[in-house]
Amino acid sequence: MKRFIKRLIASAMLSLAIVGSTVGLSYGQDKVVRIGFQKYGKLVLLKSKGTLEGKLKAAGYQVVWTEFPSGPPLLEALNVGAIDFGNTGEAPPIFAQAAGAPIQYVAYEPPAPKGEAILVPKDSRLTSVADLKGKKVALNKGSNVHYLLVKALEKAGVKYSEIEPVFLAPADARAAFERGAVDAWVIWDPFQAAAEAATGARTLADGTGIVSNYQFYFASKKFIGTDPKIVDLVLAQLSEVDDWAKGDIHTVAEQLAPAIGLPVPVVEVALKRQSYGIKPITDSVIADQQQVADAFFALGLIPKQIKISDAARRPGS
Repeated sequence: MKRFIKRLIASAMLSLAIVGSTVGLSYGQDKVVRIGFQKYGKLVLLKSKGTLEGKLKAAGYQVVWTEFPSGPPLLEALNVGAIDFGNTGEAPPIFAQAAGAPIQYVAYEPPAPKGEAILVPKDSRLTSVADLKGKKVALNKGSNVHYLLVKALEKAGVKYSEIEPVFLAPADARAAFERGAVDAWVIWDPFQAAAEAATGARTLADGTGIVSNYQFYFASKKFIGTDPKIVDLVLAQLSEVDDWAKGDIHTVAEQLAPAIGLPVPVVEVALKRQSYGIKPITDSVIADQQQVADAFFALGLIPKQIKISDAARRPGS
């Protein structure tokens, strides 16, 4: 486990390479907010809308956007000071906080349990989560689906140690899944919807009744301390985009599809399974997130117990 945490921290250097040009752009500029985003989500919509730039300019800031393949490297970049703001699911910040990253939860989206699932090939003989015992299961290590797998196995009476996790990024996992190198794949939307449409993949279980599947927004503690009003400005712009998105899912799908590289109907399926609303962090959400952290510690996936409340920004602060 110590080796894993060392690798997690060391891989931050890879994140630095990814965002090297971004950091370079910020040199010599007094006020820049650097936002990390993934290919799918509200931040992508905010970027494509182009409205944030004008609001920030009026406040004396510029914005620099950097794309990441998943949540863990995004938070690694925040840890080493390469970005100031970003979002991930519920599992990556657990690993980041355990590794000492100076992250602060600033907002969340309501649960979207159908937006992640354990998939098997359409002709697989596996019919339940219990059937995963002794099987190879692909997943992105430290991502939201890591927690889904842990809790789904627990509910089915299977120990985590009784399956063989195969840690792969989404593109590599899709390839392994299609060629039969793994028995199941735990994945999130829109990759989930794409696999269902292209391969006929079946769902053994999604998050319903098992996990919440929150999306969280983060800022570095340093950036919040420097100018919390800019964090609030970004969140306000996200709320406006969120309101637009939930009211016109088809148009949003048409806008996202080219960037994601997926057909519009597939993106629509994914959008209908996600949640809407950008909300301030609450005690209830902190308690739910603490359960994730405690579960990971009990399994030895993180090296120490952590308190989510230590990294949570309360409304008005």
